[in-house]
Amino acid sequence: MAAYEKKTGGDVLAIAHNGNLSNGRMFPIIESFTGKPIDYEYARNRARWERLYEATQIKGDGETHPFLSPNDEFADFERWDKGNLDLSELKKPEMLEFEHARSALKNGLKIEQQLGINPYKFGMIGSTDAHTGLAAVEEENFFGKTSSSEPSLTRANHPFVKTEKATIMGWEQTASGYAAVWATENTRESLFDAMERRETYATTGPRMIVRFFGGWEFDAKDAQTRNPAVIGYTKGVPMGGDLSAAPSGKSPTFLVAALKDPISANLDRIQIIKGWLDAKGKVQEKVYDVVWSDTGKRKTDPETGKIPPVGNTVDVQNAIWTNTIGDPELITVWKDPDFNPKHRAFYYARVIEIPTPRWTAYDAKRFGIELSKEVPMTTQERAYTSPIWYTPGK
Repeated sequence: MAAYEKKTGGDVLAIAHNGNLSNGRMFPIIESFTGKPIDYEYARNRARWERLYEATQIKGDGETHPFLSPNDEFADFERWDKGNLDLSELKKPEMLEFEHARSALKNGLKIEQQLGINPYKFGMIGSTDAHTGLAAVEEENFFGKTSSSEPSLTRANHPFVKTEKATIMGWEQTASGYAAVWATENTRESLFDAMERRETYATTGPRMIVRFFGGWEFDAKDAQTRNPAVIGYTKGVPMGGDLSAAPSGKSPTFLVAALKDPISANLDRIQIIKGWLDAKGKVQEKVYDVVWSDTGKRKTDPETGKIPPVGNTVDVQNAIWTNTIGDPELITVWKDPDFNPKHRAFYYARVIEIPTPRWTAYDAKRFGIELSKEVPMTTQERAYTSPIWYTPGK
């Protein structure tokens, strides 16, 4: 890549494939899979070219994992955690930290403090990873990953990958995902520039619209707008951007907005996930519910700090749901209540839909089949924005 840029004057970037099947090799902190140390040169090269990460796709979701985020009620989502791609090596719990996006973002803060550069400063996208030439990956129109897993009576209950060590069943395929790019115009050059500056977000399939801005001066009235981008760019930086050198007495504020996919489900909530490096050099994380639907009916539990589930309108037998719960759009301004200007940190938004039928429910209805009880029949689709980073003293 360096040779190409030097020879041609061109500009390139690499989009890392999903890491959840890497068995701990995707985001190392001591040495790479080739045995080379994670030094300044290694960190610089990854920071320079790996601007984006594929956080969700057909081979499972790579945002986080219940083992890594035990206090995150939405962490247990479309897990592929049995082994590597061909199941020749089984997964060990200690591998998980080095193959999921959230833990990589946290470890990147630690490496940056040590080396002066963050190798894991990436934006989020989703991808289909379909090998059929089809971009049909939403739940009601899921054509599988390969020709062997296109719609049929048997695809859900048939092994997708099987070895003597483990089996991944057909129903474990994930109908995901898409990459969303905020470009200034619909040209190849503008799209590339947007990806290079990480102004992107991932969805697991729905075409919801998500905005996320960070700054020091957002206030509640900034959420009273039909075009959050105008005030977002005026007073802050977009997803993929940087904040630095907090003004005295200020905490970062974030303007976040989401609009449902017109033919998909209403929205349950928007969360902001924060990761930071504390004074002892340990990485931490916290999930904040910042705005949610049906607020008149759903109140924060004073003991747990959580809000109750949105409910479930899915009729599994008929593979339908109603948008009688949730909201079509959510928007708010949120200020970090736990901010420490001395701590490196990142923030990204996660948008959660209300429950809807999973592709397995559509298959069961269309083919008139009954699937085993272990097969999930509903899902809560979501989107992940690229982070906004805070760096002290810059």
